Order: sequence, then structure tokens, then C-alpha cells
Amino acid sequence: MAQLTTINPATNETLKQYDLMSDQDVEQAIELCHAAYEDWRLTSLAKRASVIRAIADALRARKDEYAELMTRETGKRFQDGQAEIELCASICEYTADEGPSELADETRERPDGKGLVTYSPIGVIYGIQPWNFPCSIANLMAGNGVLLKHAESCTGSGLLLKQIYEEAGLPKGLFTVLLIDHDQSDDVIAHDKVRGVTLTGSEGAGKTVARKAGEHLKKTVLELGSNDAYVVLEDADLDLAVETCVQARLFNNGQTCVNGKRFIVTDKHYDAFVDRYATAMAEIKMGDPMKEETELGPMSRVELRDQLHDQVRKSIENGARALCGGEVPDKDGAYYPATVLVDVKPGQPAYDDELFGPVASVIRAKDDEDAMRIANDSRYGLGGGIFSKDEDKALKLARDHFDTGMVMINGYDIATPNLPFGGVKNSGYGREHGGFGMKEFVNAKAVSVLN
Repeated sequence: MAQLTTINPATNETLKQYDLMSDQDVEQAIELCHAAYEDWRLTSLAKRASVIRAIADALRARKDEYAELMTRETGKRFQDGQAEIELCASICEYTADEGPSELADETRERPDGKGLVTYSPIGVIYGIQPWNFPCSIANLMAGNGVLLKHAESCTGSGLLLKQIYEEAGLPKGLFTVLLIDHDQSDDVIAHDKVRGVTLTGSEGAGKTVARKAGEHLKKTVLELGSNDAYVVLEDADLDLAVETCVQARLFNNGQTCVNGKRFIVTDKHYDAFVDRYATAMAEIKMGDPMKEETELGPMSRVELRDQLHDQVRKSIENGARALCGGEVPDKDGAYYPATVLVDVKPGQPAYDDELFGPVASVIRAKDDEDAMRIANDSRYGLGGGIFSKDEDKALKLARDHFDTGMVMINGYDIATPNLPFGGVKNSGYGREHGGFGMKEFVNAKAVSVLN
């Protein structure tokens, strides 16, 4: 029987193997999820919120256990896993607090009577999620059922999530983890009881899933890759910029969609920034992700590490220079050092593509206007950042000129529960968090009472 295998990327040790579900098992899981949804959709918003609040408590109660499992399966540092669980618990709390009002019926006036807008759940939602942040909750608050397919590398994390949800009081079957291959995944998208598809993943995966869902007229929400630009303007605080850009590039071992990836520095600061930034990155301690002193763990899989190295190599062949890192270390595991590339130009992977790992592309800009031009010179548009001592100027640039879904000013963070999360262009469409995610897969139903 075909199996899914989890591997510790710090050691290349095989952790566990899981049997793939049969087609009959998948059909049964979908039917059970739909049956659970039929009851859950009639559950009051207050009751749904109470269960989701209990999930937050349950996540925190098992934070260390869950974080250690994620470290073993994905290589993320143990403390980053702890922070991830805390973020997920905070998202659950925000969803529980705000869900009842966000999803409450709305009254509308009409000249010949009265109108009502009600946000009705639509059914079973299929979520295809990556290895790096395996928690999500908004669709359950909306009253939908959820089928979850995680990356093979974090199969255990997905199954533990299901266990925690059900122990917290979520009805059995409402949240189901599917252990399936790509062909079976296509069949799930096509299933008549699956009403929507959400994917967090690569640009290529997003195109494939959107195409398949479109064939069956299923709505999709796509949160895809990016090469987020962090712009150091002429009036930036250089100390803050250097420190923050190290954090922005290396958080989660450099493997989040909203890592800073391109660092665009105006001519005024370029030489000083490059010197200090390369020095800081070269001093990063790479090692065992379970140890507190480790600043950079392994990448999630050896093949992804090798893909990243190939992008670095091709960038160097086309004119870029590595000031530190840039070589595969001679050790077991999927390790790659903190790397800084300069002389980065269009036509190089370091400029054009997403480098999903601890590699920073530093790009020189003539002035502030040129820096913003370069920031937007990308087929992606997820996040980005601005460093400036003039907050009003930075806000205007972020609001009016940065062509992304999210902008950080004078800092770095991955997500905030009360703000929307998502992108534009090839970074996908749709939003999570901030109340927006709760309404992505609902039927905004108009009901009119006529005089």
C-alpha cells in the first residue's frame, strides 16, 4: 500500500509512515464531513464561538508537544513552533470574539419593504495547506465543514490538529484530515459535496488548483508565494533596518511566504547597509532546531534546499555575488546557511523569483522613487516593508504606491489576527484573518419582505 513518509530534516531520519486512504475511505470522509456540516450550520454563532475559544485553550495546553512535533517534521526552531501555536490560538480567540458580529444578519432598507442579508455557510471546504503553518479556523466559524490536506512532510502535525480540535468539542467528522495523493486530490475538488477550495502554496500549485476548481465552478482562495521587498529609504534608521531585515529574512528558517526576500536600499545607505547586513548574516548560528541558542535550523526538505541552492547558483552565474553563505554545508540534514547576494538584477532568480529559504537579495536603488519602482517590479504582491523616520510619508507610500496586500512600516511581523492577510498579482487572491476570512466561503443571501 502506498504511504506518506515524514522525515526529520535536521537528521534525515525517517519519523513515521502513514498509509494513504483508499478512494472508498475518501468518499466516506467527505460524506461524514457533509453530514456533520448539516448539523453544524444550524448551530448558533455563539455556540460555534465557544467551541473555537475552547480550541484556543487546547492548543495552548499542548503547545510544547505540538511545537516539538513540528520541529521534528519540518525543521523549524522549537521556539518558532511555540510562537506559531500562540498565533493560532490568538486567531482562534479573535475569531470567537468577532465571529458572531461579523456573521450576524444585516438589515437593509428598500422602498417597498425591508431586506435582510444573511451569511449562510455553503458546505464542505477543501483546504490544501503547506508544512509551515498548519492551523486554520475561519471556515469553521462560518459554519462550514473542512477537509484538510497537508503537505506530506507534516502529516503528523495535521493529524494532531484534528485530535486537538475534537477534544476541544468540535463535532467529529467536521474537520477531517485527508491522507491522499494528487490524483485523489483532484477527485476531491470535483466532488459534488465540496463547495470551495483554499490553497496555501506555490504559484505553480495555485494555477493547477485554480484550473481544476474552475472546471467545476468551485470558488477558490489562493495564498501563494512572493518575493517581498523591504525598502530602506533615504531617511531610514539604519540600525533598525539592518536588525529587522535579518529577522525578516530568517524567520521560520527563511521559509514563509511573507519573509522579507528582496532588500532594496537607496544609494545613500547602500554601502553601509550591505557591510553591516552581510556581517550580521554571516554570524548567524546554524544548528539543531531544538536548541535554544540555534538561530537558523534546517530547511524543511533536502530537495527544497537543493532547489534553493540551484537558484543561488544560477543567480551567481548571471552576475550576482554571494557575500556570505551560498554553499551547501558538508553535514547531514537539509541545512543551508544564511546567504546574502548583491549585484542582483532582473533575469536572475534572486530578482525575479521566490527564494524560499535563508537567502537575501540586496538591490541598490538611486533614491526613494527608484526604490518603490523596484519594489513593485515583481509578478508577486503579497507583503513588503518600508523603513523611514517620516511615518506620514511611509504611510502614503504604503497606501498609494506599494502594490501588495500587506505592508509593514519600520518592523516585521507575519500576521495579526485583526488585519487581513493575502496578496495580489501572482501571490493569489482572497483574504484570511481580520474578519475577511470568515466571509470568503459564505452565501451572502438576500431576503426581501415586500409590503
